Amino acid sequence: MTDQQSNSFYNSLFDLQLSGVKMIGRLKDFFSNLFSAQEEDVSIGIYGPPNAGKSTLSNQISLDLTGEEMSDVSEVPHETRAVEKKEKVAIEADGRSIDINLLDMPGITTNVDFKDFKEHGMEEDDAKGRAKEATKGIVEAVKYLDDVDACLVIFDSTKDPYTQVNVTIIGNLEAKDIPILVLANKIDKEDADPERVRDAFPQHPVLEVSAKEGENIDKLYEEIIGRLS
Repeated sequence: MTDQQSNSFYNSLFDLQLSGVKMIGRLKDFFSNLFSAQEEDVSIGIYGPPNAGKSTLSNQISLDLTGEEMSDVSEVPHETRAVEKKEKVAIEADGRSIDINLLDMPGITTNVDFKDFKEHGMEEDDAKGRAKEATKGIVEAVKYLDDVDACLVIFDSTKDPYTQVNVTIIGNLEAKDIPILVLANKIDKEDADPERVRDAFPQHPVLEVSAKEGENIDKLYEEIIGRLS
C-alpha cells in the first residue's frame, strides 16, 4: 500500500469513526429529549394544622375528580395520622389539564397530648396509641417536604391563623422554595373571617373555600392549573 493509499485509508477510517460518534451523540440526544418530554405527575401536598379541613378538602377533590374519597374525617384531632395518597388525579380548567398526585398530610402541630383525645371520649390506652401515631405522622409529613412539587396550605378561617405552628409551616415551605397557595377554609360558617388569613400571610395568594360545601373548588382547580401547568 502506497503512502497516499495509506493516508486515504486512515482518513476514511477516521471519518467513519467520527460519523459513528456523531450518530451515537444524536441517538443520545434523541432518547434524552424523548424521555424528558414525558413529564412526571405533579405531587401536591395538603398541609395545615389539625382540624383545618385537610382531609375534607382532599375528599372533595378526589370525589369530584375520581368518584372516590381518600381519607377518613372526624371531629377528633389527628384522624389522619399517615400520609394518604391519591395518584393520577386529572385536573382540568381553562382548556388545560394536569395530572397530580394528591397527598393528604397529617395535621402539623408542636404538641400532641393524649389527654386531648380523652376529652373526645377515648379510653386512655387508645388515646396514648393515637398520640403516638399522630406524632409519627407529623414526622412523616415533614419528611415529605422533599418530595412535593407544590403545597396547598389550609387554615380554619374561624380561628386566628397567626400561630407559631402555622408560621412554622409557612416558613419551612418558603425555605425550600416550594410554591404555596394558602386556603382560607370554612367560609360557610358565620364566624368565618378569611381576611385574617390574608393579614397573617400577605406574601402569599389566599383563596377562600369551603371544603365541606365545595365552594370555590373550581377556582382552586384554575389556580392549580395556572400555576403549575
